[in-house]
Amino acid sequence: MTNENDDYFVHPKGLCETTNVGKNTKIWAFAHVLPDAKLGDDCNICDYVFIENDVVIGDRVTIKCGVQVWDGIQIMDDVFIGPNATFTNDRFPRRKQYPQKYLRTVVKTKATIGANATILPGLTIGESVMVGAGAVVTRSVPPFAIVVGNPAKIIGYTEEATGTAIESSILPASSAPAVVKIGVSGVTLHTFKAVPDLRGSLSVGEFEREIPFNPKRYFLVYDVPTANTRGEHAHYQCHQFLIAVRGSIRVAVDDGENRDEITLDRPNIGLYLPPLTWGVQYKYSADAMLLVFASDYYDSADYIRDYGDFVNLVKSVKRV
Repeated sequence: MTNENDDYFVHPKGLCETTNVGKNTKIWAFAHVLPDAKLGDDCNICDYVFIENDVVIGDRVTIKCGVQVWDGIQIMDDVFIGPNATFTNDRFPRRKQYPQKYLRTVVKTKATIGANATILPGLTIGESVMVGAGAVVTRSVPPFAIVVGNPAKIIGYTEEATGTAIESSILPASSAPAVVKIGVSGVTLHTFKAVPDLRGSLSVGEFEREIPFNPKRYFLVYDVPTANTRGEHAHYQCHQFLIAVRGSIRVAVDDGENRDEITLDRPNIGLYLPPLTWGVQYKYSADAMLLVFASDYYDSADYIRDYGDFVNLVKSVKRV
């Protein structure tokens, strides 16, 4: 059957108690939607789905059979949720004991959650993320990541995120310094002079000549579990230069339109990231050590930590 205004469809054996349902949304048999839930346009709510009160669902969302969407969960536009995926909203559930406020979980635009995946409470599933079937997601997932397993680990990034996969082999084999531009605006890959010797090898680079700024700060990242990612932000003003002094690291970079993924695996190569470049480091080898030079002292206000905010800022800068 349809509602009074024929805007959306509810199967005769479905129960929809809310009127906050967008146009052309379909709610199928044995689905139950509580009174305060909000559903957008063109959604497809399949059999045996339960949607609680404090839930907001965007446009063009598909929720397959057997999914329960509990209080505190927001699902943004163009999301696909596979059969029997499980959301949670209480880390320490007890019978007849209720938290004052349920933890918020947000599934962002174009994300996919595979069949039988479990999403722990209070997490953010980023834009265009792919959660594999049966994965148990225990930490927030950065935009475009592919995660699988229990606990879920990042195994790569979706094609729309990575663009071109760039290996260090594209750099000249000679020991002379060189600079290679990639598809992401302003990002460059550098090779430095390398001097092999029986006593050990040496690599050297000069600031403002080969590294395009004078640093005010450096930091080292090491002992990173391969399940973890680093970065996941951009800067308003700060320039950064990354060198894998040991081991190998994958770096995904993004200018809001173009995305590439670079492997740093030699101590005489480095990656320059100008301001307004989104960067994520992942797939650290067990022995990896990342050296980062920064043009400015640490300032928490210089960080852009939400990918959606980053994209909107880049668009506004280009319009000016």
